[in-house]
Amino acid sequence: MANRRNNNGNCMMCGRPDSPETPVVKVLDGLTLCTDCISYIDQARDTEMASRSRGRKASKHEIPKPKEIKEFLDNYIIGQEEAKKYLSVAVYNHYKRIARMEEAKEKAARSASASKKPDDILKADTDDVEIEKSNIIMVGPTGTGKTLLAKTIAKLLDVPFTIVDATVLTEAGYVGEDIESLLTRLLQACDYDVEKAERGIVFIDEIDKIARKSDNPSITRDVSGEGVQQGLLKLLEGSTVLVPPNGGRKHPEQKLIPVDTKNILFICGGAFDGIERKIASRLNTHVVGYGHDSSTKKEQRENLMRYVMPQDLKSFGLIPEIIGRLPVLTSLEPLDRDALRRILTEPRNAITRQYKKLFDIDGVKLEFSDDALDTIVDKAIEYKLGARGLRSIVETVMVDAMYEVPSSGEKEFTVTADYVKSKLRDARFGMVELKD
Repeated sequence: MANRRNNNGNCMMCGRPDSPETPVVKVLDGLTLCTDCISYIDQARDTEMASRSRGRKASKHEIPKPKEIKEFLDNYIIGQEEAKKYLSVAVYNHYKRIARMEEAKEKAARSASASKKPDDILKADTDDVEIEKSNIIMVGPTGTGKTLLAKTIAKLLDVPFTIVDATVLTEAGYVGEDIESLLTRLLQACDYDVEKAERGIVFIDEIDKIARKSDNPSITRDVSGEGVQQGLLKLLEGSTVLVPPNGGRKHPEQKLIPVDTKNILFICGGAFDGIERKIASRLNTHVVGYGHDSSTKKEQRENLMRYVMPQDLKSFGLIPEIIGRLPVLTSLEPLDRDALRRILTEPRNAITRQYKKLFDIDGVKLEFSDDALDTIVDKAIEYKLGARGLRSIVETVMVDAMYEVPSSGEKEFTVTADYVKSKLRDARFGMVELKD
């Protein structure tokens, strides 16, 4: 673009004459514009490009297919094949549903701008099928990857994502956080862009902690149990909710932000400790003891969670209304020794890879011996902490090396099984004496 003053011309867009405050420049031969009109054109161009970009993202052709979603999850999460498959399908259908709704809105807007809406369009709109969203509930022991699955899905789709803890929620008017506060965190995650937040993902952790405390009637209110479940119903199903921008309690003089939750995907997760007994009772299977078919009975006892059904969640304490609004139910398997061993090294963000990168920044090559990795896995199994326990153990083992090696001038450092045992012993990890 030329930046030459055109002292004798006027802006061909608004007719304004050339002046020091609003210079008129020659853009092309025969085309002169003032600086205000040029700024207006630039803003209109940016708005149109952003609109087209949003349209491309919302297009169903841009949504990753279920197999593509699962392949992405495979890079970060070891095992849990069934859970990844259920999650991939549910997320794909959810965002395909959103894209379809937006296409229908654009079609309706184009039709409304015409002088008369064709009868065939009216008939198609009347007979069209409305697709409901499919919220998800994941059941599995601690440290099996429930939170990581939700985080990784949000990373792939590049949508606002937040994690909320159900244990802090209470009924309105009681000490604790209002149920609407979980949407406040979603708004904060996208800098209060309501349109963007209405396409986000909310992961409600510890959903099992708001189970009904007892089936027996009581003179006291269950303000952090069934009361919270009742309050979550409108959010899960989809409705316009007034959200306090800074969280906390609502008050009459506070400015509230309306958020429509019908396109927000809710993923709930919980350990549901003790639900195995509910499942065993339904299957007429003993949680402990011996059976005539030892191999089959042992497998059933070790992973009863795979047989979880909605009626088990009801027996545990979730109300039927909330179970109905979480139609996709999947379980996560306990991590065996082989899975824990792979988690240490294979995922893109594996803890050993993270430490190797940290040492590499200081110019030190870090290696873990196979025996060292096996020792770490054995201790994680012993304390039954799942994948989360692996990180705790590695952090304990590596703290001295992270303190000493950067100043030592060493270029290589190898973590051995003896080193792991000595550091865990020094740290009194688990208050259990390690055997050599």
